[in-house]
Amino acid sequence: MAAAKGDKRPIIIVRKKVSGHAGHHGGAWKVAYADFVTAMMAFFMVMWILGMDENLKKSIEGYFSNPVGFKKGYSAGKSPVSSGSSPGMVQSTALRLVNRQQEAAQLASTGGKIKSRLKEAGLSAIGDRIEIVESTEGLRIELAEGVNGADFFRIASSTMTTTMEKTLEIVGSELAPLRNPVIIEGHTDAARFAGLYSNWELSADRANAARRVLEASGLSPVRIIEVRGMADRQLRNPENPLDPRNRRITILLPFTTPNPADSTRVALPAPVRLPIPPTIPGKPGA
Repeated sequence: MAAAKGDKRPIIIVRKKVSGHAGHHGGAWKVAYADFVTAMMAFFMVMWILGMDENLKKSIEGYFSNPVGFKKGYSAGKSPVSSGSSPGMVQSTALRLVNRQQEAAQLASTGGKIKSRLKEAGLSAIGDRIEIVESTEGLRIELAEGVNGADFFRIASSTMTTTMEKTLEIVGSELAPLRNPVIIEGHTDAARFAGLYSNWELSADRANAARRVLEASGLSPVRIIEVRGMADRQLRNPENPLDPRNRRITILLPFTTPNPADSTRVALPAPVRLPIPPTIPGKPGA
């Protein structure tokens, strides 16, 4: 509305003076926000690494300790950090070697514990007939008869002696915490039977007798993948087929990790723990 003629009101002009105080701190929040985002990223990285497999943690530790040397084990664009939470995604010789070395060390430690416990149990007298060998295939435990041929089993029988039972109980309790599959073999000498019962049946019966004691000592039945009766086909002393030392029980624990030096062979997977079915009344056990 136009002002009335002759209205001479004063014109007031308001000028707001902007203080320069805020200008000095206008970008400070950006720096604080960037620090916060960096801290959160580091936090999530730590949580991600803590949830990884133990073998992959060691691989990442080795990578950051010596990036140049460790990187040589990986193809272009590969690193242990990019493998997620599964070490199997990194197809590298370096990582497979770490896994195999750790498993070999665990099996070697188990072999040493078995020897120590046998000595503590007063079974050192048969120590020369118990052979624990670490091979490229895994751990092999062999219990061979002595010269008299009756230290572990009765002659031409699958009935065990007390010494054999105690020995297998110690072996079974030490193998129980492991995850490797187990193969049990029975071997005989070349002496023949005068009937239908042969060394094939005898070797299989002795292997099964050993299996029952191992399971009773804590070894999970699902880890036993084979029970073999070898008869006299793999003699310990081929020069003397009737040597009592050819009679033996062999326990094999194959590696579950692949051998980095031989990519054509596939290591046996760890057995899957399936529920054990209930016993049927009236049905004889194994």
